[in-house]
Amino acid sequence: MISSHYSSLGKVQKNPCKRSSNNAPCLFDLPEHYAQLHASRLASCLPATRTRYVLQTRATKDLSSTDEEAMMDSTQGSHAQGFHHPSATSFFFNPSTAVLGPGALETAGDEIKKLGLKNALIVTDAVLHKIGATLPLTELLTKLSIKYTLFDGCEPNPTVEQVDAGARLAIEHGCDFVISFGGSSPHDCAKAVAALVTNGGKVQDFEGLNNVKKPMLPLVAVNTTAGTAAEMTRFCIITDTSRHVKMAIVDNKLTPTIAVDDSNLMVGMPKGLTAATGMDALTHSLEAYLSTSSTPVTDASALHAMRLISAYLREAVTNGSDLKAREMMAYAEYLAGIAFNNASLGYVHAMAHQLGGLYNLPHGVCNAILLPVVMEYNSQAVPELFIDIAEAMGIKGIGQDSQLAIKRVLEEVRALSSDVGIPHNLQALPGSLVKREDFSTLATNAMKDACGLTNPIQPDFDMVMGLYEKAFTQ
Repeated sequence: MISSHYSSLGKVQKNPCKRSSNNAPCLFDLPEHYAQLHASRLASCLPATRTRYVLQTRATKDLSSTDEEAMMDSTQGSHAQGFHHPSATSFFFNPSTAVLGPGALETAGDEIKKLGLKNALIVTDAVLHKIGATLPLTELLTKLSIKYTLFDGCEPNPTVEQVDAGARLAIEHGCDFVISFGGSSPHDCAKAVAALVTNGGKVQDFEGLNNVKKPMLPLVAVNTTAGTAAEMTRFCIITDTSRHVKMAIVDNKLTPTIAVDDSNLMVGMPKGLTAATGMDALTHSLEAYLSTSSTPVTDASALHAMRLISAYLREAVTNGSDLKAREMMAYAEYLAGIAFNNASLGYVHAMAHQLGGLYNLPHGVCNAILLPVVMEYNSQAVPELFIDIAEAMGIKGIGQDSQLAIKRVLEEVRALSSDVGIPHNLQALPGSLVKREDFSTLATNAMKDACGLTNPIQPDFDMVMGLYEKAFTQ
């Protein structure tokens, strides 16, 4: 347990979102819960470094007697044509500053100086440090006369123990901000470290929705992958090794202060990492688009992310030195991050987190294998949305045939995943780690995962078991 080292103001309302007690499909109840939550926050003191956009969807009108007009006023209809959800006020969370494009790291140095930050804890992994990937960052800090302490104890799927070690180091050296360098693991670890230093207690205290009581230390997230969007979201995934689960921590207080996406830092990514993180970004965009909390803002981001990923992921994997492909994938993952940071996700992530927590598997690979299985299940609730998805992915000849759109989208998702080298099912993963006898534990934990709250259908236990089985043998 870490004692709080910094004091700060602000209280957080508890999130009232709960699953329906009978596990029945709940396409429309979540926005009402969110409306209550957001209304209670309008007068709240949110951190000054957060950018806030309050979006008021149009008022619900009386439906006509025709099925077509009714479809236009529900989540069943195409978002491009119809209305999303019953009236609700939505917050739009984003880093206060994002620097994107070639050379973004150097530019971000000016933003750090403007904040008056003087003593950084750098959170990264040992491999990145060993190969010299962190040198551009440390040289920049030296140039800016900013002190730093390096913590390279973060590993893939960061654990509670690693977060505790990082927080102790930050307190010991009196760090006034944190810099994460790498992909999702350093970013998530850094978020938890920065929150633990100011809040004290245990990382487990933060699990779930909006349980971080005080603002974290300022966080500058320097991204080196194109997929996770952890550098700009309010999501944080930490493995609790005592329970063998990945904890989903979701709180706007975890949104980085500055996000840095420098495509020059991504050129050296290995093919496997490029593929896994790219499929992760595709999953973000697709789940956000089908989410019960989507808005026109998140849809615009999700759809364009799909376009860019469909156009550039194969090339980025095949030819990692293609600067255009790298830059477009950097923008794609950021757009997908905007989408899911505000619309949330679904059962692909809820289920993938459990595979990563139990077997320490790569998150993006788990997402890619589960994605067509869960999308097919979700398509029964929102078939028309697949018309929009098909168009965004460059699939021709669909017209307004939603069933054809579903078929072709699932084929394209599987084809893209195969083309970039993702195993086709859970059985094919190296080491044959995934076991059928674990499905019950996996399903139980997936149903507790916060990411599942905005799935277009709330599955029961048997259905989640069935989805794991299908992903195991597809």
